[in-house]
Amino acid sequence: MALKKRTGRLVEKLAVEAEPGLTTAQLMLTNHDLKPVEPARRQWGPWNFVAFWVADSFNINTWMISSSMVVGGLSWWQSWLCVWIGYSISACFVCLTGRIGATYHIGFPVVARSSFGIWGSLWPVFNRAAMACVWYGVQAYIGGHCVYLMIRSIWKSWDRETISPGTFENTEGTSTADFVSFFLFWLLSLPAIWFPVHQIRHLFTVKSYFVPVAGIAFLIWAVVRAGGVGPIVRQPAKIHGSELAWEFVKGIMSSIANFATLIVNDPDFTRFAGKPRDALWSQLFTIPLGFALTSFIGIIVSSASAVIYNDDPIWDPLDLLERFIDDGGSGQRFGVFVIALAFALAQLGTNIAANSVSAGTDMSALLPRFINIRRGGYICAAVGLAMCPWTLLTSSNKFTTYLSAYSVFLSSIAGVMISDYYFVRRGYLEIKELYDARKTGPYFFTFGVHWRAYVAYIAGIVINVVGFAGAIGREVPIGATYIFNVNFFAGFGVSSGVYWALCKFFPIPAVSERWMEVGDEVDDLRVAYNNQSGSQEFDDEPRDDKKAYEVDSQNAQNDSKRV
Repeated sequence: MALKKRTGRLVEKLAVEAEPGLTTAQLMLTNHDLKPVEPARRQWGPWNFVAFWVADSFNINTWMISSSMVVGGLSWWQSWLCVWIGYSISACFVCLTGRIGATYHIGFPVVARSSFGIWGSLWPVFNRAAMACVWYGVQAYIGGHCVYLMIRSIWKSWDRETISPGTFENTEGTSTADFVSFFLFWLLSLPAIWFPVHQIRHLFTVKSYFVPVAGIAFLIWAVVRAGGVGPIVRQPAKIHGSELAWEFVKGIMSSIANFATLIVNDPDFTRFAGKPRDALWSQLFTIPLGFALTSFIGIIVSSASAVIYNDDPIWDPLDLLERFIDDGGSGQRFGVFVIALAFALAQLGTNIAANSVSAGTDMSALLPRFINIRRGGYICAAVGLAMCPWTLLTSSNKFTTYLSAYSVFLSSIAGVMISDYYFVRRGYLEIKELYDARKTGPYFFTFGVHWRAYVAYIAGIVINVVGFAGAIGREVPIGATYIFNVNFFAGFGVSSGVYWALCKFFPIPAVSERWMEVGDEVDDLRVAYNNQSGSQEFDDEPRDDKKAYEVDSQNAQNDSKRV
């Protein structure tokens, strides 16, 4: 008995904040971070989203995104056009998923319950959380390279080639200096995870002012040192005809695939928007503009590097800064320090936005009684450290190729989510039901899993799976390669189309026959649950009684705030 009491007290201490009086099933579906965001925390306005995307666009991956296109045979302006088109398309998808969060103030894990089912949503949520943890470690290790440059710009003796390797003597991909720099970046990133999401917007505001200015300064510095913009801007396309067309398509798709994770989890941020339109135009225009500007700077700086060192272009800005340290005086090293600091801040912001917050939100849905966004963010950081990310970045390891290719399969999740919200339900969600596991609830479906969504999800994967094998080095038919060249559209189109068709032939409950978005104000879930005792019961069969549906819809409009 005493042991049972002590265990009970320990469980209570470990449990996160939740509303009292909830059942065990309800505690498995909600906590403070999962419930709809109340008005007091809806503090993201349109300029916060502008700052968020300006800050997120300036990172090393975006800087280098045109490199593979130019190496593949495109001219600089063709590769830049790919970036414009790719990120403009990505912005449209982001706005589609983001509107769900901005209207109903719920994150991706809760949105997924409406399409995949109360318990069926756990699989896509787990997938997103696992990827976020892996990428957190990879991005943190790149941030560690920025710290390495900052230290070396002060003390040139901080050199991976001269410092004793110690325990890393036989380790591929890192050294003592690189590991210490990585650990410092990882350690200094931990305080940023502590702040709630509605307050972390200030980090992106600071980053949006400081980092682009440093990037433009880097551009001017490189062009002045080279005495011009270099040879890349005068280099024509090396390929023609159908080969050029397919390379152009691949360039566009690489831009979209680079954004696949953010397309899926944009509701994690837009749920903090004051109004739905705050997350619309600010994202639609800022995303392509910010990412295209960063890519342009990367192209010109890399082109100038070919003149400065009379060698092949250096696409990695950190490698170029390291060269600047080696051949410059104290003034040049100070410039390297400032720019490396800007890149470190860029990596921090990107890691928080794309990985830490996303993983924290997803983990809170996997174990809501004991994990909130803050705890999930720290678990993500711990996994990122423990996985030894330098082993994934070695030239002999193709794991990052697997991850990059796998990210396009998130298109199947996005296809089901968008089809469910816009084409099947037409904007209508019963928010209270997304937090209850009643078998008669409209989102419980079959044992809590929506089979239609999973059929569509698998169909979206199957269309790409053969081409995916080709992307990692297997011999596959040329047709599969062509399909995989348009991977995101293939996965998205198939999954969304199959989902819509299945719901057409096998109708589901809680849908609207006309466009109707109802922004439910749910502050106290316990009251909401109690109010459900007299609500309409649902099962996995379609409603035959049209009047019952009309009554429910009218009640929802009377009881809720229309957006």
